[in-house]
Amino acid sequence: MKRRRFLATAGAGISAALLPRRIEAAPGWASPAEAMKAAREKFLFVSCTYANTGVKAADYLAVVDADLDSATYSQVVHRLPLPNVGDELHHYGWNICSACHGRPGDRRYLIVPGLKSSRIHIIDALEPTKLKLEKVIEPDEIARKVNLSAPHTVHCLPDELVMISMLGDASGNGPGGFLLLDPSFKIVGRWEKATGQMKFNYDFWYQPRAGVMVSTEWAAPKTFSGGFQPDDIGRGKYGRRLNVWDWKSHQLAQSIDLGDEGLIPLEIRFAHDPEKTFGFVGAALSSTIWTISRNNDPKSDVPWKAEPTISVKPVVMEGKPVPGLISDLVVSMDDRFLYFANWLQGDVRQYDISDPFKPKLTGQIYIGGLLGKAGALHNRKLAGGPQMLQLSLDGRRLFITNSLYSTWDNQFYPAIAKQGSWLVQINCDTSRGGLAIDKRMFLDFGREPNGPARAHEIRYPGGDCTSDIFS
Repeated sequence: MKRRRFLATAGAGISAALLPRRIEAAPGWASPAEAMKAAREKFLFVSCTYANTGVKAADYLAVVDADLDSATYSQVVHRLPLPNVGDELHHYGWNICSACHGRPGDRRYLIVPGLKSSRIHIIDALEPTKLKLEKVIEPDEIARKVNLSAPHTVHCLPDELVMISMLGDASGNGPGGFLLLDPSFKIVGRWEKATGQMKFNYDFWYQPRAGVMVSTEWAAPKTFSGGFQPDDIGRGKYGRRLNVWDWKSHQLAQSIDLGDEGLIPLEIRFAHDPEKTFGFVGAALSSTIWTISRNNDPKSDVPWKAEPTISVKPVVMEGKPVPGLISDLVVSMDDRFLYFANWLQGDVRQYDISDPFKPKLTGQIYIGGLLGKAGALHNRKLAGGPQMLQLSLDGRRLFITNSLYSTWDNQFYPAIAKQGSWLVQINCDTSRGGLAIDKRMFLDFGREPNGPARAHEIRYPGGDCTSDIFS
C-alpha cells in the first residue's frame, strides 16, 4: 500500500504537528543548474489578506502541504496571523538567497511587508509548520528614518543586506525609493543616492556581473490605493519607464520610456544565469512583454535597450475591449521558458525563450477570467483570473493565485471579496512545451476559519524562481 493511502486510511485527521518541520536553511545554490536538482517542494507559503473583504481580521501567512505522500496534501496546515488588522500583505521575500551562496548566514527569515500599512514583519520560517513572528518594523520608524512608505519587492543582496522597493514617500507620493535592512533587520538607510528621473517605483531585479539593477513603475500609493481610474493614465499618474541603475554607484544611469506600448510596467525578471544580460518586463495595461538587454551596438551611447517581443491583443466584449493585463511573469531556472498571466482575459501562457528576442508560444490554458473560456474546476466556476505565479525549481509545476490588489479586485472581480481566492497547480511540459491543470492541488481560500481571504504571493522553503538571484 502506498504511503499516502496508508496514512489516509490509518488517520485521515493527521495533525500538522506530525509533518516534517525543519527545513534545510542553506544560504542558496551555487548555480541555477544546482537549484534545479533540489528536492521537490514540500510546503508552499502564501500571503493572505482580508483587505476590503468586510472581514475584520489580521492578515496571515498560510502554509500549504504540497507533499504528494502526505495525508494533508493540498490543505492549509498552519497559519501565522499577524498582530495588526489592515496590513494588506502583498509581496515578500527571504533574508538570504543564492546571491549569498558561500556566506555563513541561513535562509531562515521571511521579510513580509504590508503594502497598505507600511509595516515590515520578520518571520522565522525555520520550521514551516511552526512559523514565528520575530520582529515588526513600524511605519513611523520607516517614515522618520528614510521618508518612505508602501513596501513592495524584497530581495536580499550579496552582502546579506536586504533591499525593499518602496512605492511612495511617507505621505504616499511618488517616486518612492529603496530601503535597506542589515542582517539584524535594522534600517540602514536608502540604497539609491538620488531618485533622478524616476517618477514611480514598483519591482526590481539586479544582475551584479552586469553591474546593473533595473526597476519598474506602477504609480504613487495615493493613485493606485483607491482603485484604477482610466483618466489617470492621460494625466501621467501611471508609469511607463524602466529605470536602469548603476549597481556600484547606486546612481540612476538611464531611464527608458516605453511609450504607449509599455504602460504600467510591473514585474521584471532577468535570466537566472548571472552571465546573461537580458530580462523580461510585463507592461500590464499595454499587455506587452518587453525584452530588456545590454545594447551591444558600438555606434550607440545608450547602454541598455528594451523592445516589445510579445503582444496580447484586446478582446472585444459587449462593445468594449478587454486587455490581457499581464500581471505576473516568471522565468524557469534554466532560462528556457517564460510564463505570464493575463489577469483579465484569464489565460496563462508558456513561451520558449531560447531566443529571448523571438519568444515562441508553446502552451496556453484558461483559468477564470472575464472571457468565459475557462471550464469549471472542482464543480465551481472560478472567480477572478490567474494572477501571481510561482514555478518549481525543476520547472515542472506552476502554482497560481488570483488576487491582484484589493481595491482593483473589487473593481474588476468583486466576487473575490465574498468567495475568497483560490490556488491551483499547472503541470508544465518542459520537453515539448504545454500546460495542463493538476486537479489534485486545489485550495479554496473561501473556507478559511475567519472567512474568505485573498491569496497573493507564493514562496517555497529553500527558495524559488522569483526570489533567487545568482551573483
